[in-house]
Amino acid sequence: MLSKGVGLFPTEPVGPMCDYVKLCESLGYDNVWFGDSQNIWRESSTVMGAAAVGTEKIVFGTGVTNAVTRHPSVLASTWATLAEFTNGRVALGIGTGDSSLRTMGLRPQKLAELEQSITDLRALFRGESVAESSSGADFHLNYVTEPMDIPIYIAASAPKILQMSGRIADGVIVLVGTAPHFIEAALQTIEAGAKESGRTLDDLHIVLWTPTAIAEDRTEARDLVRAHVSRVAIRPLPAKVDPALEKAIDRIRDSYNYYEHMNTEAAHADLVPDELVDLFALAGTPDECAQRLKEIESVGVNQVSIVPFVRPGQSKEATIRTFADIVGGLGQ
Repeated sequence: MLSKGVGLFPTEPVGPMCDYVKLCESLGYDNVWFGDSQNIWRESSTVMGAAAVGTEKIVFGTGVTNAVTRHPSVLASTWATLAEFTNGRVALGIGTGDSSLRTMGLRPQKLAELEQSITDLRALFRGESVAESSSGADFHLNYVTEPMDIPIYIAASAPKILQMSGRIADGVIVLVGTAPHFIEAALQTIEAGAKESGRTLDDLHIVLWTPTAIAEDRTEARDLVRAHVSRVAIRPLPAKVDPALEKAIDRIRDSYNYYEHMNTEAAHADLVPDELVDLFALAGTPDECAQRLKEIESVGVNQVSIVPFVRPGQSKEATIRTFADIVGGLGQ
């Protein structure tokens, strides 16, 4: 059965975020992933710590953090502490850095830098010392006396990082849209990387990350995800987009505002045609979303993690409930 996840960007205060997590756990969601972008959302580790109180099963992750705004020592300490508190219900999602860096004019990590950060994190989780990249000083987590099993997921869309993820990650958060041919291309690239380290796709947990809006009014659902579809569409992808759509993507790339990362009414939303929504989101009526999920399930991902989009001021609860109902009915 397809696993359920939800991506929650902390656009609301801690209280409502905690309520969403409790709802997700009650509905059988396996993972909740929190966005980590300090200038546009509330602080993710604070939200995760608060939300973990009173939960028993759901796994907490970031979707995703980075090792630039958060030094590896800080990342390691955060996740070791959260793992200790939740009895290991954690999944560290990391990437090269996106809005958290770009809103400050900083560049994302290069792939070699990201790989080194992951190597350092794993060493710290084993209780070992690592060398600080600038000072050269050795440091370790003083309270980690036994190795901690903290899975690391890499967020990926471009071929090179997809392949690297297959080689070194425990899981991959795949950001390539919902069209089966894009997902298949991503999985093939991940598989090639897995072979480099003597592994197969079965050795990795594959999470498909998708902006989602479910409504009886198909047009309303599409309009709600347009702004975030623009961010997915302008990423490097593992398969080619129809040339007829490339001009639209170029216009979106030129106008994208990272401070509007979760704003359904962002100006760049007006540049997104329906064809891109169909490629890069789960948006439509419940029946339409169920059909797309059947196609996704047949491709072979382990989990679909939705990022619910609703009207400003509206609760995400209905979307979270409806998605759970749809997934529950897939095998019937």
